[in-house]
Amino acid sequence: MRPAVTAGTPVAEPIIVAADVSKRFGGANGVLALDRIGLKIGAGEFVSLLGPSGCGKSTFLRCLAGLETPSTGRLEFEGEAIAGPPAGLGIAFQRDALLEWRTILENVLLPADFAGLRKTDFKPKAQELLRMVGLADFAQAYPSALSGGMRQRAAICRSLLLDPDLLLMDEPFGALDALTRDQLNVDLHHIWQARRMTTVFVTHSISEAVFLSTRIVVFSPRPGRIVEDVVLDLPAERRLAVKETPEFLSYTRHFRHLFETMGLIHD
Repeated sequence: MRPAVTAGTPVAEPIIVAADVSKRFGGANGVLALDRIGLKIGAGEFVSLLGPSGCGKSTFLRCLAGLETPSTGRLEFEGEAIAGPPAGLGIAFQRDALLEWRTILENVLLPADFAGLRKTDFKPKAQELLRMVGLADFAQAYPSALSGGMRQRAAICRSLLLDPDLLLMDEPFGALDALTRDQLNVDLHHIWQARRMTTVFVTHSISEAVFLSTRIVVFSPRPGRIVEDVVLDLPAERRLAVKETPEFLSYTRHFRHLFETMGLIHD
C-alpha cells in the first residue's frame, strides 16, 4: 500500500483552510463533535471525508457551508473567514429536498431564483445539466414521478446551476440501492472531470470514497479527529472497472484495516 500523507500536509493553492477547528454542542460540558481539525484543500481537489456515522464529518461540512460556527479555531474559504454560506457554494444533502409542486426544471432553477437572478438566463444551463445526467425527458415532470436516483440527479443539477467554486455533498447517495449508487458515482465523476470544482464529499462507504476521490481524509470516532490523509494514485478518468484493479483493492483493504484497528469493523 502506498504510504498515507500525514494530516495537514500543505497543498498547492489551498482554497479551504481549517486550523485547529473544534465544535462542541451544548456548552462547555456538552458533546465534543470535532477536535482540533487541521486541513488544507486545494482548488479542484475531490476530497472525501471518510468515517463512521457520528464521527463529525457532517458537522465539519456544515461548518464549511457556514451553517454551523466552530467553537474554536479558524476556518477560511478563498482567504476569507467563513461567517455564513460563502459565495460560489453548491451543496447537496442525502435528502434531495426537491419542491414537490415545482417541475424538475423549475427545481434545478431554484438557486437562480434565490439569488435574485433571471431564471430565463439560466434555463439553457439547467437543460444542459439535465441532459448530462439523463433527465432531459423529465424536465417538465414533477418529483413524485421520479425514482430516488433520478431525484438525486436533479438535486445534483440544482447544486451545479451557478457553477460553484465549492461543492459540498453530505452522503448524497446513502439512501439509494447499490446499482443506482454506482451509476450516480459515475455520473458525479464525469461532472467533476468536466468542471473540476473543488468538492468535499462526506461518506462512510470505503469503495465510494476510493472511486470518487483524489484524496481521502479519515475521521476517527467522536470526537472527530483526522487520523489519515491519503492522496490516491488512481487513473484520473475512472470507470467502474477500476474497482477490479489491484491498486483500487489495495486502497480499500488499507482503509478497511484502518477501521478494524479502530474497532469499527469486526470479523
